[in-house]
Amino acid sequence: MNVSVVHELPVESWASFILKHPHGNIFHTPEMFEVFNLARGYKPELWAATINGQIVSLFIPVQISLMNGLFQAFTTRAVSYGSILFYTEGDNKEALKKLLHTYAQKTTGIPLFTELRNQNDMRDVQPIFQECGFNFQEHLNYLINLDLPEDDIWKEFSKSIRKHIHTAQKKNLTIHEVTDRLQLPIVYNLLKQAYHRIGIPLPALNFFEAAFEVLIPKKMLKIFLVQTEDSYISTRLVLIYKDRVTDWYTGSDRSFAGYFPEEFVIWHILQWAKLHGYRLFDFGGAGIPGVQYGPRIFKEKFGGALVNFGRYTYIHHPVLLTISKIGYEALRKFL
Repeated sequence: MNVSVVHELPVESWASFILKHPHGNIFHTPEMFEVFNLARGYKPELWAATINGQIVSLFIPVQISLMNGLFQAFTTRAVSYGSILFYTEGDNKEALKKLLHTYAQKTTGIPLFTELRNQNDMRDVQPIFQECGFNFQEHLNYLINLDLPEDDIWKEFSKSIRKHIHTAQKKNLTIHEVTDRLQLPIVYNLLKQAYHRIGIPLPALNFFEAAFEVLIPKKMLKIFLVQTEDSYISTRLVLIYKDRVTDWYTGSDRSFAGYFPEEFVIWHILQWAKLHGYRLFDFGGAGIPGVQYGPRIFKEKFGGALVNFGRYTYIHHPVLLTISKIGYEALRKFL
């Protein structure tokens, strides 16, 4: 068995591997790699294992730095948003193990930890991850089956969600897709309001500019704006790949909360996705079981299947991570 760990691949082979793999998702694609590569504060890396030149496992850890200079070491983590894509037949398990071991051994620089955000159930290979130092943490998500008739999807909504959507319709809200780059500052302002409220850092505007330039022409991103007669009041960004639509970023002006634009635009997206043949709406995460999490309370009201694919985390610098957590909580108070 000739296993190699590589950091470069022909784009055609890379894209084909993801497209053909049943669990290949948008976060593995060359296009998302390019988005992260163009954005300030992000540094994507390609890690793949090949056997005799054939790709058998692959992941894209993205180093994210909230600050530069002296504080960079305390504010940099690596996230693999699509986790690891792999095959396990024959010698492929050993290739996966070598990929994980090599990554853990050679990533000794800035990242405090690496987090793999699983997009499917990977518990059958959990012993391999644990052997390589990647610890499992439960993490929830909601998936809505778009193969169901539209009426059945609607019936899965809670009474309050259905009532809120009816209220939004009576307010004569309209929704349109953003196709002009000049509207991105409007979108970004709505995102900033939301992220300021919850005290979580938001990527710089150029991250969304990069996503617009790379993904919109390939129909891998949709940006929706909700408006009243004279105000933009909410936005939602969704990623599109294969048969899945993934909730990505959202923001709104809370002074219009009584118009219920978030419920309204989600229903619009579900209808649009079903009409265009997509089979699954991925709500993009619902927090840790047993821990109070506002977005989960909101998302569960739309029905769908609650899944617990979890995440794997490798800690590179335990002491620095402890210091960083204390500092981060203090920083959030000023965001």
